Amino acid sequence: MSEAQLERALGPRALAATIFNVTIGGGIFVLPAVVALGVGAAAPLAYVICAAAMGLIVLCFAEAGSRVSLTGGPYAYVESVFGPYVGFLAGVLLWLLGCFATASVASAFAGSVGALVPALAGAVPRGVVLVLLMAVLAAVNVSGVRRGTRLIEVVTVAKLVPLLLFVAVGAYFVSGANLHIADMPSSADLGRTCVLLVFAFAGVESALVPSGEVKDPARTVPRALFVAMIGVTLLYIGIQVVAQGILGPELATSTAAPLAAAAEAAVGRGGALLLLGGAVISMFGFVSGMTLATPRALYAFGRDGILPQAFARIHPAYHTPYVAIAVQSAIVCGLAVQGSFARLAILANVSTLLLYLLCCVAAWELRRRDVRTGGGVPFRVPGGAVVPVLACLVILWLLSNATLAEFGLVAAVLAAASVLFALTRRKGRTAGGGGGVRVGGEGVGVPPQPRG
Repeated sequence: MSEAQLERALGPRALAATIFNVTIGGGIFVLPAVVALGVGAAAPLAYVICAAAMGLIVLCFAEAGSRVSLTGGPYAYVESVFGPYVGFLAGVLLWLLGCFATASVASAFAGSVGALVPALAGAVPRGVVLVLLMAVLAAVNVSGVRRGTRLIEVVTVAKLVPLLLFVAVGAYFVSGANLHIADMPSSADLGRTCVLLVFAFAGVESALVPSGEVKDPARTVPRALFVAMIGVTLLYIGIQVVAQGILGPELATSTAAPLAAAAEAAVGRGGALLLLGGAVISMFGFVSGMTLATPRALYAFGRDGILPQAFARIHPAYHTPYVAIAVQSAIVCGLAVQGSFARLAILANVSTLLLYLLCCVAAWELRRRDVRTGGGVPFRVPGGAVVPVLACLVILWLLSNATLAEFGLVAAVLAAASVLFALTRRKGRTAGGGGGVRVGGEGVGVPPQPRG
């Protein structure tokens, strides 16, 4: 199927709902404690700074998405400016952040299960929970994409209800003294916390993958982005303020299930069980959605000859990329067993911010070239090149708070991907083809994925 044959059916409300849904994943059930640990009572300030930073990035996405309405989202924008190789690396970054994001929430899932069932809180039971989780989800997704999508639909509402109830009911139990900022955090602590907090706001890059199916993208993309981001920001700040207002300094020590601890302090064990149940369901839904989406990148890499052809094998009975699903699930399980939520979330964010940096530069270049693939008048970021430049500076500031080890791991994956790309291109030229690597459009890519 060509891009022109895709039905443009997504309007502003549908796209905003999609962005809202994929952005709010399981991470927000754990992040309030991690943020409080980093900056104490100044935690809401970190959300505001991160939301402002994401606002600049979202403006760039809004213009790029209104100018390049191709299915593929970020790597379609990047490829249209920088060509197949850099576009391919953008696709690899999207796959990499999917791996780390899934593993981080899977790790948090095991922690929430341990809080719900104390017998499963030890290291060995935690490992068993993670293996069972990934085995079950892999089996569900191998058995058919319809079952995988139905499972996601079932848990979508379940993750929002307990969060909204927590804010609405918990507001009555907030103590103003717990929100007092005695000492402002250092810029280093604030920066490191914001790097981690990007995990809660990211997701825009996945929700815009089906841009080729958006109706009137020049108007729909920016409207949907801003409506969704405002809603997400207000909800997150409300959650942090209520949790901080109830628990005070104790929030920073409730790393396994901070919202459940706050709910228990406010209304008793029943509130804690509601939040724990909501966290488990939400995280399960997040990992389920990623298990459906992310393996398709490995499948595409195998199909296009970048990875061994075995990755492109389709199950004869279920018609799903079963090898890619099995390998992806094993990778995620290994990462989750070895790493903590915060560590894996930061690795996901390094990949995310590098992808955002490419997209912001691409947005500036797309305007300079006046690219218009979607028809109509594209959305123009106010201030010309000022916003993309500011967005790039903010991203570089956030990245400066990551460690060399975190950069090194991401760089190693990109280096290996570059070698595979070069070998594939050489093989394609030797065979008389054009290299065989397709990025964006109907090539290498990942469907919309829920985030943290």
